[in-house]
Amino acid sequence: MGRYVARRLLQMIPVFIGTTLLIFLMVNVLPGDPVAALWGDKPPDPAQVAQIKHDRGLDLPLWQQYFHYMGGLLQGDFGHTIAGNRPILDEIKQAFPVSLRLAVMAWTFELVVGITLGVLAGIRRGRVLDNAVTLFTLLVISVPIFVFGLFFQLIFGNQLGWVTPTVQDSENIGELLLPALVLGLVGLAYVARLTRTSIAENRQADYMRTAVAKGLPRKRIVTRHLLRNSLIPVVTYLGTDIGALMGGAVITEGIFNVTGVGNLLYRALGQREGAVIVGVVTVLVLVYLLASLIVDLLYAVLDPRIRYA
Repeated sequence: MGRYVARRLLQMIPVFIGTTLLIFLMVNVLPGDPVAALWGDKPPDPAQVAQIKHDRGLDLPLWQQYFHYMGGLLQGDFGHTIAGNRPILDEIKQAFPVSLRLAVMAWTFELVVGITLGVLAGIRRGRVLDNAVTLFTLLVISVPIFVFGLFFQLIFGNQLGWVTPTVQDSENIGELLLPALVLGLVGLAYVARLTRTSIAENRQADYMRTAVAKGLPRKRIVTRHLLRNSLIPVVTYLGTDIGALMGGAVITEGIFNVTGVGNLLYRALGQREGAVIVGVVTVLVLVYLLASLIVDLLYAVLDPRIRYA
């Protein structure tokens, strides 16, 4: 197990470098000059623009800028914003907990409701409940997420008045419930469908017939045998989805005015703050890699037949 974890950690290094290099190059080939944008509609002063670029190292070749960025990153220095000269690490520290809280709430929603619907539909395959769950999940997957966001905002915020249409305090968990519901809706549909298919397949397996023939209680057959083996593909999806939820929160955070990583990324894209974009993506890549590692380790818990070389 120790060798497996060490090997996976070493594999993360080239993935991390490749991802940050790709994002760094993509951000720097975008059109527009973020330094000149500081002057707004007024014509920029070429001397001041050149001085700011020299001070920030933006006049260096791209490969040198990347090495300087990675060198600072290894020391915990994400650089400073061009507009305002604020430490980017402080911006991420402020936004990251909000997005993490929102993603965990959405993920919990997917886990509890998605697996419950999937189990009920899988056990009652072909019946009314199974057809209703299949229809509901197909509807959720087919409709763009921003449509649900605007619809829920209109119904629960403007019409019923149960919640404020937009989040006023991103630290308030109660105000994050509706954005979390919208953010986790598509994932819930995928979890329910995965669980339903896996349950339906495993019900026909030999070990299930053996468990029934032994006269085991139905509750034990479902929880100890059927559900445990059926959750392996679901755990794979849920593990990788926590990173996707944080990265994919741009639209949801924009609709509900949540001041998280998605909001920060959206503002950085508008202002051409390349270092902020690379910094946020770097954090998201780390979250995704760690989540993938935890998922792989959980395989052995769910299925003891799996061993790590």
